[in-house]
Amino acid sequence: MLGNLGLLAGLVLLVILALRGVNIFLAVLASSLIVAATNALALDKALLEFFPFGPLGAFTFAGKFFVLFLCGAIFGKVMAASQAANSIAQAIIGGLGTARTLWVAMLVCAVLTYGGVVVFVVIFTMYPLGITLMREANLPKRLFCAAVALGAGTFTMTALPGTPSIHNVIAASALGTDLFAGAWIGLLASAIMIVLGMAYVQREWRLARVRGEGFEANAQDLRMEQMAGTPGAGPHWGLAIVPIVVVLGVIMLPRALLATGLASPGQGTLGALVTLSQTQPILWPSLALVIATAVAIVLFPVLRRNTLQVLGQGADDSIMPLLSTAAVIGFGGVVTKTAGFGQFAQWVLSIDLPPLLSIFTSVSVVSGIVGSSSGGLQIFMQTLAPQYLAMGVEPEVLHRIANIAAGGLDSLPHCGAVIAMLMIMGLTHRQAYKDIFVVTVLIPVVAVLACIAVLSVL
Repeated sequence: MLGNLGLLAGLVLLVILALRGVNIFLAVLASSLIVAATNALALDKALLEFFPFGPLGAFTFAGKFFVLFLCGAIFGKVMAASQAANSIAQAIIGGLGTARTLWVAMLVCAVLTYGGVVVFVVIFTMYPLGITLMREANLPKRLFCAAVALGAGTFTMTALPGTPSIHNVIAASALGTDLFAGAWIGLLASAIMIVLGMAYVQREWRLARVRGEGFEANAQDLRMEQMAGTPGAGPHWGLAIVPIVVVLGVIMLPRALLATGLASPGQGTLGALVTLSQTQPILWPSLALVIATAVAIVLFPVLRRNTLQVLGQGADDSIMPLLSTAAVIGFGGVVTKTAGFGQFAQWVLSIDLPPLLSIFTSVSVVSGIVGSSSGGLQIFMQTLAPQYLAMGVEPEVLHRIANIAAGGLDSLPHCGAVIAMLMIMGLTHRQAYKDIFVVTVLIPVVAVLACIAVLSVL
């Protein structure tokens, strides 16, 4: 009883501290201490073994995925420093106009994140541009925030096949699948999220106009707007999008070689590339990002003036997201050593649910507990996924369903990405979380349940 109460207390403390903006490292350390002390875990084991170096240890995760985080952050920095990301955003704005500001926000974020630009770079790119759009369209900032969350933190993060997102790579690495696993499932889920998400925010905008609700500037908008840069200062959008096309092209190359019969695994140079992509799900998208970064340096002269400085800044930008994610997973590493988590795992596996619904339940709960889709997915893959494979669930289906499910309850109020987005935009949970909840929690849950329903009748 004490152990379960301590486990609950540790989880509640983590949520409260995260909502109060307490540093994530302090929050997970305090929560881990409570869980360890109330569950008879030796403190030296909990803090010096389970948290840092166990199968779900913080540094185990950081070491395994360091290269991917590093390459992704550097690519994001290159796209931002060259104003290529800005040019892509400006092109979409020019094509759709301020009347479609919500579509602009969603599409810009979707294009950039699907192409490998990290979420925080996308938000910092889109928000300064969005201030002008919101002012001209008289759009409530909460709805712009929801559209950004939909484009950057839902279907491109977990559902669309081929994306080099950490979630896609975690599943591929654990299951031996590739980044395109469960492609049609992901496309179906993406379509549901886009249609329902955009229908919701557009409806809310119509209702806001009826109520007389519109754009309200806050103190940080002027400073953020200055970050948008001068329109037209970056490369032409057609050139700016080339590095993103390169990322996706390199990732898709092995599949294209197999489909056209130009290569077979292990046979010749092309076959070696196919084998590398199949056996190295972390390294292959990292190489795609490296190649795209090199292409960007060649295409954009501004990068060649201070190449090493830009690359160094990108490397620095990778540290905090990597360690923050790793810290949450390290907390999970302590939690999974408790009797309470073992009982939860047994309960999930024993309840009379179809396997896919059971997967949805377990991934959702774990992701909600830690407030991180990548953290929850990693914990699930290490602890529960083998049981579902043993039940006969196909690895490709498990890959995509678990991925999409992880992107639902992860966005509860204590989610680090939600807190960071609200801070960047100068909003509070009271002002904007309801709309974020609908597009990043409720609609992804509907999408994954719809995919499960379709799978159940096939």
